[in-house]
Amino acid sequence: MSGLRFAAPNGAVLHHVIREGRGRPVVFANSLGTDLRIWQAVVARLDPETPLLLWDKRGHGLSEEGPLGMEGHAADLAGLMDLHGLSGALVCGVSVGGMIAQALSAERPDLVAGLILSNTGHRIGDDASWNARIDTVESDGIAAMSETILERWLSPGYRAAQPEMLAGWRMMLTRTPASGYAAVCRAIRDADLTEAARGIAVPTLCLAGSDDGATPPELVSALAALVPGAEYRCLDGAGHLPCIERPDEVAAMIREMLDRVG
Repeated sequence: MSGLRFAAPNGAVLHHVIREGRGRPVVFANSLGTDLRIWQAVVARLDPETPLLLWDKRGHGLSEEGPLGMEGHAADLAGLMDLHGLSGALVCGVSVGGMIAQALSAERPDLVAGLILSNTGHRIGDDASWNARIDTVESDGIAAMSETILERWLSPGYRAAQPEMLAGWRMMLTRTPASGYAAVCRAIRDADLTEAARGIAVPTLCLAGSDDGATPPELVSALAALVPGAEYRCLDGAGHLPCIERPDEVAAMIREMLDRVG
């Protein structure tokens, strides 16, 4: 992907990729422990003229660290969109990226014309589970949890069929700074987007994976029930990151949503 940029719209330097084009822009927001490369196969299947913004949230990829709540991450994304003159976008977020997308829609509705909320929820996990994960990351590092995380991320079929890709995604995960990972865990722990979800007023698709061990289908379905008029779909055999496992179908959904929002 081209268009590599660095900018500091809210005081922290953020790595992002911008592609200019024609028509409605698509904005991508990543999951915990990943960077913008998880969308690469999806982007390759979209019209090359579609304007795009991909970014690494704080403490991930090549972006600067800094603790933020969910609204702060949404403000970072809004700052990048303002910087590049993007508004009325289709925002596609997976996991915590989907939570950021919900917060962005609440805080800056002018920036959002439609949402794809993939493998996410209005609230994910509880204080005890996130505190335990934070303690493990800070004491033992991400590598100590990597096997469990990958089992939640990727379906058994993918892990068995793609050992080299699995190794690559493990390296991406374990090279995430532990402090950056823990900071986003705290943001997820402290976020309750129930009211934000209820207030969404744009076309929304909530996407689940039947083999998702992190945000199971019932959690995504509960989110869809909160969002007025939202559509719910579940990909059979997919894990937590359909953008990696099922890029053809994710790209098709993006094209469908672009047609829907006009």
